[in-house]
Amino acid sequence: MSQKSPVDNPPFAGERMSDTGLDADYNLLVDLLDGAIGLDDITDIHPADFSDQFEQLTPEQRERLITGAPQIISPDILSYLEDEVVEDILPLLPSDQLAQAISELDNDDATQIIEEMEDEQREEILGALPSADRAQLEASLKFEDETIGRLMQREFVASPEFWTVGSTIDHMRATGEDLPEIFFNVYVVDPTFKPLGYVNLSRLMRAPRAMLLSELMEPLLAKIPQEMDQEEAAYLFQKYSLISAPVVDASGRLVGMMTVDDIIEIIQTENTEDILALAGVSDAGLTDTAATVFKARAPWLFVNLLTAILASIVIAQFDYAINQIVALAVLMPIVASMGGNAGTQALTVAVRALSERDLTPQNAWRAVRREAVAALLIGIVFAVALAIIAYVWFGDTRLAGVAFVAMIINHVFAGLAGILVPLGLKRFGADPAVSSSVFVTTVTDVIGFFSFLGFAAMVLL
Repeated sequence: MSQKSPVDNPPFAGERMSDTGLDADYNLLVDLLDGAIGLDDITDIHPADFSDQFEQLTPEQRERLITGAPQIISPDILSYLEDEVVEDILPLLPSDQLAQAISELDNDDATQIIEEMEDEQREEILGALPSADRAQLEASLKFEDETIGRLMQREFVASPEFWTVGSTIDHMRATGEDLPEIFFNVYVVDPTFKPLGYVNLSRLMRAPRAMLLSELMEPLLAKIPQEMDQEEAAYLFQKYSLISAPVVDASGRLVGMMTVDDIIEIIQTENTEDILALAGVSDAGLTDTAATVFKARAPWLFVNLLTAILASIVIAQFDYAINQIVALAVLMPIVASMGGNAGTQALTVAVRALSERDLTPQNAWRAVRREAVAALLIGIVFAVALAIIAYVWFGDTRLAGVAFVAMIINHVFAGLAGILVPLGLKRFGADPAVSSSVFVTTVTDVIGFFSFLGFAAMVLL
C-alpha cells in the first residue's frame, strides 16, 4: 500500500538528522503554534522526526496544533507516534481522516492504531472502511496482545512452485497496488497454500525469466504460528538472522508475514520492559501523570518495605552484640551492601541470559557452578580488603576475622541467589525480570546481617 508523508506528500529533505536538526524541528512546531510560520514551512520534516518532536509538546500544545490543522497528522506520522500519544490525540482527529489513514496504512500499523481507540470510535472507523480492510483488522484484533496474530502484516506475496521467475515478476507488476509497502521475500506455496520455501527478491531479479521457482527457492528456516508470543518470534529472527518470516495458522496455511522492522521494535520493547522490571518500575510515558507513576511504583516499594523489615528483625536479634561492640554497626552495612551489589550483578546476567535463551535447563547446573565459584573468588578478594580495613580502623584481629568470614559467606549466597532465584521463577512460570530483584535483595540482606552479627556474637562475646 502506498502511504503519504505529512501535509500533502511533501518531499523529504533528509538533512535533519542531528540533534541540532531535531531541536530545530521542535522550534518549528512551536513557531507554528505561535503563528510565526505556516504549514508550508514544515513540509521538509520527515515523519519520524516530526513524530519525535510532536511527542515533546504538552497535551495542550498538541490539541491546539491538531485543532488548527488536523491534516498535519498524516498516516505515516500516526504510525511513528508512541501508543500513549496516539491514544491521546485520536479523539481530536476527524473520523473521515482517521478512516482514510487506516485504509492507507499496512495492516500491522493500522491494527496498532485501531486498538488505541475507544470502543465507540473504533466501531465508527471500522464501519467506514471497505469490507476487506475491516475484515482483516477484525481478524487481527481477535488475537491476544503481544501475539503475532495481532502484530503480523497480512499483505504478502506468494506464488505456486510451478511459476517461473518471469511470470512471478509480471504478476507483481500487474498487482502493484495490492503488494505490501515493504517486503523482502516471495513465499512459494503448495496447492493448499502451505509455505514450502521462499525466494529472496534480490535472487529473483538476477535469475533467468524461464527458471522455475521450485528450482530457485530456499528452505524456510522458521514458520511462525499466529498464537506465538512476540518475544518468541523475535528470538527466531535473532537466531536465524531473518529479514522476514511467514506466519501460518493452525493448519499450517500462510496467512501473513513478519518483517525485521517490526521485530526490531519488539526487541527494543521487550528489552526495555525487562530493564524496568528489574528495578520494579514501569515506563513513565509521555502522557502519564504523577498519580499514574505513584500507582505503578508504590506496590513494589511496599514489598521492599516488608523485606527491609525482615532484615531489621534479624538485626534486632543481635541488638545486645551491637550495644556492646559499636564497631559492628559501622561494618555491618558494608557487608550487606557488597552482597547486595554482587547479587544484583549475578541477577542481571542471569535474567539477560534467560531472555536470550542462552541459559537453559541443559546448561543451568554449569551456570550455577560458575556463579558459585566466581562469587567465592570475589568474596575472598573483598573479604581480605574489608579485614584489612577493619583491623586498621579498630585494631581488633578478631573483628577483622569476623568481617572476613561474613563477607565470603554473603558473596557466595548472593551469587547463588542471583542465578537460582530467576531460574526457580522461570521454572514455576513467573517472569524472572519482574520478581527476582525483591527475593535476591531479601536473601543478601538477611544472610549478610545474620552471618556477620551471628558470627560476631559467637567470636567476640
